[in-house]
Amino acid sequence: MIRPGAVIYAKDLDRLSAFYVAVTALSVINDQRDHVVLEGGGFELVVVAIPARIAQRIDIENPPVRREESPIKLIFVVSSIAAARMLAPIHGGELNPAELEWELPGGRVCDGHDPEGNVIQLREIT
Repeated sequence: MIRPGAVIYAKDLDRLSAFYVAVTALSVINDQRDHVVLEGGGFELVVVAIPARIAQRIDIENPPVRREESPIKLIFVVSSIAAARMLAPIHGGELNPAELEWELPGGRVCDGHDPEGNVIQLREIT
């Protein structure tokens, strides 16, 4: 089935995939050596391994530095931003503190980043 989605490239395929499964509750629907397909709520995220010859030249700091210069921000709907905030650091990412959340019509919003510094936004429907 064709559905809307996004592709994200990963230096560490397993770690990045595990982050999105834990924090956004996406489910693994296809797990291959070079990519993992995650799905949930009619959205598909394909995590693709960066080829080793390229990945070895990429340095990701620990903790990762947020890549705020990127023109793309992935948005995920979650059941609880507070729960996602607790899970994110366990899986190598981080969400902004609760005092930096804001309201949109119908929900709360919080930005953060994944283990490779990619900026994400979580939205909790209220």
